[in-house]
Amino acid sequence: MIAISRAPSSTTAGNARFEAADLPSWNLSDLYAAMDAPEIAADLDRSAAMASEFQQRWRGKLGEEARRPGGGGLVEAIVAFEALEEILGRLISYAGLVYSGDTSDPERAKFYGDIQGKITDISSKLLFFPLELNRLEDADIDRAMSESAALSRYRPWIVDLRKDKPHQLEDRVEELFHEKSITGHGAWNRLFDETMTALRFEVDGEELALEETLNLLQDENRARRRSAAAALARTFGENLRIFTLITNTLAKDKEISDRWRGFTDVAESRHLANRVEPAVVDALAEAVAQAYPAISHRYYAMKAKWLGLDRLEFWDRNAPLPDSQRRDISWAEARATVLSAYAGFSPDMAAIAERFFERDWIDAGVRPGKSPGAFAHPTVPSAHPYVLLNYLGKPRDVMTLAHELGHGVHQVLAGPQGALMAPTPLTLAETASVFGEMLTFRSLLDATTTRAERRTLLASKVEDMINTVVRQIAFYNFERRLHEERRSGELTAERIGEIWLSVQAESLGPSVNLEPGSLGPQHAGPGYESFWTYVPHFIHSPFYVYAYAFGDCLVNSLYAVYQNSEAGFQEKYFAMLKAGGTKHHSELLAPFGLDASDPSFWSKGLSVISGFIDELEQLSA
Repeated sequence: MIAISRAPSSTTAGNARFEAADLPSWNLSDLYAAMDAPEIAADLDRSAAMASEFQQRWRGKLGEEARRPGGGGLVEAIVAFEALEEILGRLISYAGLVYSGDTSDPERAKFYGDIQGKITDISSKLLFFPLELNRLEDADIDRAMSESAALSRYRPWIVDLRKDKPHQLEDRVEELFHEKSITGHGAWNRLFDETMTALRFEVDGEELALEETLNLLQDENRARRRSAAAALARTFGENLRIFTLITNTLAKDKEISDRWRGFTDVAESRHLANRVEPAVVDALAEAVAQAYPAISHRYYAMKAKWLGLDRLEFWDRNAPLPDSQRRDISWAEARATVLSAYAGFSPDMAAIAERFFERDWIDAGVRPGKSPGAFAHPTVPSAHPYVLLNYLGKPRDVMTLAHELGHGVHQVLAGPQGALMAPTPLTLAETASVFGEMLTFRSLLDATTTRAERRTLLASKVEDMINTVVRQIAFYNFERRLHEERRSGELTAERIGEIWLSVQAESLGPSVNLEPGSLGPQHAGPGYESFWTYVPHFIHSPFYVYAYAFGDCLVNSLYAVYQNSEAGFQEKYFAMLKAGGTKHHSELLAPFGLDASDPSFWSKGLSVISGFIDELEQLSA
């Protein structure tokens, strides 16, 4: 999605070293051979010339073309537009991936910024095209598509595009918004990335990057977890001023855009981009909130007892169980585990996933400057996706690999739809990734031989599902409250922290202590109230986060269909992935007998999580 040296000096104490040199790094030559490759300059020159010719050929003429038989030259124009999108997509994908590999490298940062600037200039010449298409009369475009099979192929893209019509502005304003993006929200996004990547956290005398420090919150040593939490809070606190400024600026930037475009609700533009009805998202958020007591509150109360505590501190939330057998998982074992699980569902799915390993489409090592987290970048249909991980050998890292490869398989299958129709709305984009996780989890669960193994694996899955569903809806509610309050003026870091603590306390329940001062009197500065600062989705994609909960609950229901289905489920599942962005979620789910607009749909998905907790209670009795 969102979107690059040296190996880290060490990894978590007590764990085997996972040096970046021993893990795969991606080969980006399928896009371009190097930052100074002559093909980059050639593609920039070629696309600039093509954009100028395209603008001269078609600007102001689409209405006339639409009234001609079969839409006249409309299909020719769309094909040319798609070809340009493909070239520009290849350029920015390569620049983004190179930058993600080391955001601290000035040369890479300059390259990324320069490519962004040049593509913004080129694409500004194309901006008229979707705007002018949306001004066509419905009768003209409908008749043209009915008369031309070639034009009708693009019907899903045209229909989807025209949903934006009520919110598009006069051409010159749109051009200004577009060109200013690189010095507006784009610049603030880059500032966040480079600042976060450069941060170092001192844990027991050792300087670690963000990913390694967060990983310590899963350490079996409670003192080590607390030290990591204190280091995170201390460094976040020292940088609160800049993160507060970035957050306030981007929230205001979004409010200006929403106001000009006529969006009234703070999340309305995201719902439109996701092609999901606000009522569906509201039903999801309400169902999850109502399930807090039965899921997260109940689970964390149980976990506190397992750990011998009255309450969990926030740094205990992801602690391993006392009797769990913890070991580092080699990259080879992680690969075999995921591919075996995929093959159990579909050999074709495993074969696609295996390409990522065999053809160097994965960058897995932890390195200074490398982007934290994980993603699967689709690049362009003429190439293939790439996966970024920060692999540290934990069971959750194996699940992350399964998740991102699910994205990758989805992106490969949707690629033949072309540059305009392969992209999937975020709500459905998480379906294949979460399904891949579920396949891997079920495969591992079936292989357990003792109650202790089963309990450990179930607890890990429940925590992942809480992080994916409960935590992400809490994030969504946090964003809603922050953006709504920002409309009345800037928010202080203290106020943002208060909102953060409020929504987290509601979601996690009374058995998790989140209060200021929870790190103890020896810790000066903020505690968990500063942890909103590091969540990149708040910066890069406001209100993205509910897509995770949407995908998890959807997959829970989808997996139940799979378990009870006759032959043919795999074919229907692949058809759904191959559709890319050509169908609405209601069309894609109908073959499985599922309907996300039904309020009970979300309750069914959530019942899977509560069912796992029921089993944990029985195993712990």
